[in-house]
Amino acid sequence: MQREPYFNPVGRCIVATNLLVILPEILLLILAGLILLLDVLYKDRSDSFFSWFTAIGLVLIGLISVFFNYPGDQRQLVWGGMLRVDTAGFVFRLLFVTGAAVTSLFAAKVKAIGNRAVFFALLVISTIGMSFMSSAADLIMLYLAIETTSIPMYILAGFSVKENNSVESGLKYLLFGAMASAVMLYGFSLLYGFSGTTQLYGIVEILQSGAVSLSLQLLILFLVIAGFGFKVSAVPFHFWAPDVYHGSPTPISGYLSTASKAAGFIVLMRFLFSAFSYQQTYWGLLIAIIATVTMFTGNLLALAQKNLKRLFAYSSIAHAGYILIGVAAGNHLGIKASMYYLIAYLFTNLAAFGVISIVERKKGSSEIEAFRGLVKSSPGLAIILLVSLLSLGGIPPFGGFISKVLVFASAAEANLIWLLLVGVLNSIIALYYYLQIIRITFEDTEEIDLIPVSKTWKFALGVCVTGIIVLGVIFTPWLNLVTTASTNLMLLH
Repeated sequence: MQREPYFNPVGRCIVATNLLVILPEILLLILAGLILLLDVLYKDRSDSFFSWFTAIGLVLIGLISVFFNYPGDQRQLVWGGMLRVDTAGFVFRLLFVTGAAVTSLFAAKVKAIGNRAVFFALLVISTIGMSFMSSAADLIMLYLAIETTSIPMYILAGFSVKENNSVESGLKYLLFGAMASAVMLYGFSLLYGFSGTTQLYGIVEILQSGAVSLSLQLLILFLVIAGFGFKVSAVPFHFWAPDVYHGSPTPISGYLSTASKAAGFIVLMRFLFSAFSYQQTYWGLLIAIIATVTMFTGNLLALAQKNLKRLFAYSSIAHAGYILIGVAAGNHLGIKASMYYLIAYLFTNLAAFGVISIVERKKGSSEIEAFRGLVKSSPGLAIILLVSLLSLGGIPPFGGFISKVLVFASAAEANLIWLLLVGVLNSIIALYYYLQIIRITFEDTEEIDLIPVSKTWKFALGVCVTGIIVLGVIFTPWLNLVTTASTNLMLLH
């Protein structure tokens, strides 16, 4: 009997489509491998070689993603329901790749980094995890993506092995992260045990049918939010942030405060608007309370800081609170506002940490006092820090202003007037310590110690400042993009 040739054009088409969906992640994995391979083969290289190689590779992968992976209005579950293809995942994937590319440029001349190839390979691997986090539609996939992100970040946080602060920060991040993962995993296990499925978009139908009691649903919700709260450094899950930001290599501190935080927020929003979309009354109030406590804690503790990295750690906690306002609002405008806020915040905070990294390399300190009279030693750095601080404070015409307007508008639309007032009050408190830094930076001093800025750093800072200004002035195209992304995120089918 003649056997038919083993050929299934339909199956092959499905496999090709599935592979195309994860093409950026495959390319990121290849990039990480190439970095390690070049470390063995190419010994005669400059300090900035791997920095530029990584950045260029990430930019090319981002462009490939734009041309081959933009889903438009399409919403589709692939890989057996493990991943969801939609614009929300696409936008955040680009955000993570951009953040990693800029971070790699800021790390070009940092002396504390030992093996640069391993450093940049870990950065790329962490980006792979974040990319999967943005599109995960299954509890198992979500947990694996979170751990793929977290494990390299634990190592990167303590990468400066010659500095005690760095090793300590890495250990603290590992311990707190392990506890948060355990709590979150317990919530996942309960959710699977009582629903019988791990797919986020299937869980909602079972929970909505009343098969799981309300008290148990609220317990699961609290456990999972606690795990995600650690990722976004929301109070009371924020204890790790100040020490880890302070002790980590400064470029990694910036990456933790931006891309890593954005990854935590996209999984939080996707989880809430899929599995628990019909319980918005309960989790909306919980998120609003967490947002309030987070804003006050971050801003009030930032007032007492003498070290700029620690101050930005508490500022980052406060900004998590502002973003949570949009999540708590639970409306389309709120999700759109949170997404736009995360994009603007990435460029703003990376610029600030970039300036800190450069000054720290020259003066050996990140104390606020080291920035006194920065306008004399490096006018360009002083102006960039000014732009970053004004954007963080929500001053026009920068991206931070549009972000805060959108977030506060979403609270008003949801009739959360009290939360809106809390946000405005905290913005005023934050503006006070931002202006204090600006005053010190532009203070007239007699001593002038010029700070050299390499072309690599100038380029990275230029990208960040351009992003801050564009998002504050030419905001319509980006608003349209996050409008599509937020719409797709909130739709179950």
